[in-house]
Amino acid sequence: MKPTRLTILFAVLLSSVAMSAKDYKVSSPDRTLTATVSAEQGRISWSITKNGTTVLSPSAISVTTIDGATSAKATSVWTGSKKAPKAIAGSVRTTQSSQLYKKSTIRDEYDCLTLRYPAFDLEVRVYDEGAAYRFVSRGKNDFKVQAEQAEFTFPCDAQITLSYTKQHVGSLESQLFNSFENDYSISKISEMKDDFFAFLPVHLDVAGYSVNISESGLTHYPGMFIYNASYSGDESFPIEPSATPNTIRGTFAAVPDEIEQGGHNLLQGIVRSRKPYIAECKAGEKLPWRIVAVASEEAQLLDSDIVWLLGEPTVGDYSWVKPGKVAWDWWNNWNLYDVDFKAGINNETYKYYIDFAASKGIEYVILDEGWAVNKKADLFQVIPEIDLKELVDYGAQKNVGIILWAGYWAFDRDMERVCKTYSEMGVKGFKIDFLDRDDQPMVEFTARAAETCAKYRMIADFHGMFKPAGLNRTWPNVVNFEGVNGLEQMKWSKMSDFDQVTYDTQIPFIRMWAGPMDYTQGAMKNTQKHYFQPNNDEPGSQGTRCHQMAMYTVFEAPFTMLCDSPSNYMREPVCTDFIAAVPTVWDETKAVGGKMGEWCAIARRSGDTWYVGVLNNWTERDVVLDLGFIAGKNVTVLRDGINSKKSSRDFKKEDLTIPADGKLSVHLACGGGWTCHTIE
Repeated sequence: MKPTRLTILFAVLLSSVAMSAKDYKVSSPDRTLTATVSAEQGRISWSITKNGTTVLSPSAISVTTIDGATSAKATSVWTGSKKAPKAIAGSVRTTQSSQLYKKSTIRDEYDCLTLRYPAFDLEVRVYDEGAAYRFVSRGKNDFKVQAEQAEFTFPCDAQITLSYTKQHVGSLESQLFNSFENDYSISKISEMKDDFFAFLPVHLDVAGYSVNISESGLTHYPGMFIYNASYSGDESFPIEPSATPNTIRGTFAAVPDEIEQGGHNLLQGIVRSRKPYIAECKAGEKLPWRIVAVASEEAQLLDSDIVWLLGEPTVGDYSWVKPGKVAWDWWNNWNLYDVDFKAGINNETYKYYIDFAASKGIEYVILDEGWAVNKKADLFQVIPEIDLKELVDYGAQKNVGIILWAGYWAFDRDMERVCKTYSEMGVKGFKIDFLDRDDQPMVEFTARAAETCAKYRMIADFHGMFKPAGLNRTWPNVVNFEGVNGLEQMKWSKMSDFDQVTYDTQIPFIRMWAGPMDYTQGAMKNTQKHYFQPNNDEPGSQGTRCHQMAMYTVFEAPFTMLCDSPSNYMREPVCTDFIAAVPTVWDETKAVGGKMGEWCAIARRSGDTWYVGVLNNWTERDVVLDLGFIAGKNVTVLRDGINSKKSSRDFKKEDLTIPADGKLSVHLACGGGWTCHTIE
């Protein structure tokens, strides 16, 4: 990736960085956002203002290390010292490029500051859209991280929107094994559940600004959870409570000491004991970036790049990676009809999926769980009903690639041979599932899996996975992540248990802000909430058909699934042709508008064609979209039908011209959606 323009200036003082004996300030390129690092003996804190208003109060940060070269386990703390650090300031004004992102060209513009201490550097970057810091080792020896202090203190008892861990079986330790899927809880910081961890990203409303917190550059370190800092923990996970009000704090899973094979079909790693530290690090290790994004309006979060930009840059050529859509079997339970064979996990069924995909120009078909012998955790033991080589060759004849589902334990036990063998067969990649942890070994597994797949020119889709944190920039063959409470919930969740439609209008502002998400949309059976019932064999969605159609533009996913049965899609040619035509990577993305939990609208461009998608919650509404960038253009529209309040499958396709002023009034049904694309 070659920059078009690069300016890096190192000096102790710059016009954008004012320093005193203890305070070091660095501002964003547009000068609206300022981060202040306060360094004194025994303490470092940072704070953030937006247009002069405090959005992050002074928040303590530090790292406690164990010297790996000593048997005495001498500890030291990366924090402020009596002697002032060397301050190195700079700025970057450049662009990055990506073939597998929501933009082909990404502005990379920030001002930065490095505080250099004998043992470590503290690096700070400030973008127009947010600020981030990380610690970097300067020592010559390997070391362990015993603990990291990452606090976030706010100037008020802010409203926070977050997902708690679901897998709570009586202790905090039990929550470290979880699927990173849940709906959102909204409360004040002071009202957060004491005995639960929350996973990232989280969203806060602070002093009139929208604030998101997450991390990036996560490849060799445990992921971060968030909890109310006033909580004192339990016997399994003792915590020193903070006396500072309005504070949330990061915490991390310790390095596993003993891991047993177990869990779902013996495909998971169950941690039985842990070591007394959270990470084992090499000399010169770069710890992950801690990110605080600040937006004047929630809609600005829909167009954010900060998590991707803070990922480690790609090394190598990834032009061979082919994004696209995939026909999926598991959600619809291999449920075909009007065929002359018994549908199920067998070659006849998958040839039917391949034929469907080929007829619509869909790039992939996935063989989800069931193609390998159950409870063996061995990807070389294939059930007798499946002839993989025959399916791969059949797909190749029709220009349809085959993706294989793989449980974590099965994939990790013989990763190199699995990738080599199946790449030589012609398999295009893996959907790797049931990771369900983000301690250091599991995070390192994702990087190894990405690297090994790349070695054999295979793509990777991580399911049962924590949120994106820059890995897709480092390894662009990683085409998607789960870490989202997606449409699979509709197979078993009652309306009283999970409001999927409201969640759909929240995740673009929070979870998707961190990166692509394997939500698995595309239901052809659609239901208003008073009729909805879960169904494993013939699942459907909450909300309207156009709600599902709009997801293909609104939701970011270079590897996007068609979740429903090919038999259903072939009876819905208008919607199926629309889905088949929607790109999965883009040249440009624009936030059009919205309010978290109510509605959201995003526009994306591929070549000369623009797509616009709008998602609505359960409140019927009219919105005015500012589409000035396609003013006067002709578009094809899919909108909620006049009877969609009763029959959610009802939709209308029509052509219209965007008004000369770009202002278009759009009606959204209950649980509705709207989408269009430009036409010549």
